[in-house]
Amino acid sequence: MKMKEMREKSIADLDELLIETRKKQFGMRMQTGFGQEARASEIRAARKDVARIKTLLTELRNGGGS
Repeated sequence: MKMKEMREKSIADLDELLIETRKKQFGMRMQTGFGQEARASEIRAARKDVARIKTLLTELRNGGGS
């Protein structure tokens, strides 16, 4: 998801999106742990999405959001 799309969401929606993305990331990590193939690009994208969401939440909670 792009940052522009994320900026249109509320804090509650972003919190929910963060939880969903972290669950997805955890599932991919478990697949790798059990020996199944998990696409490295998907793992990397999930990690970056988590970082984007956390950054935006911090901006909004500190009043720095636009």
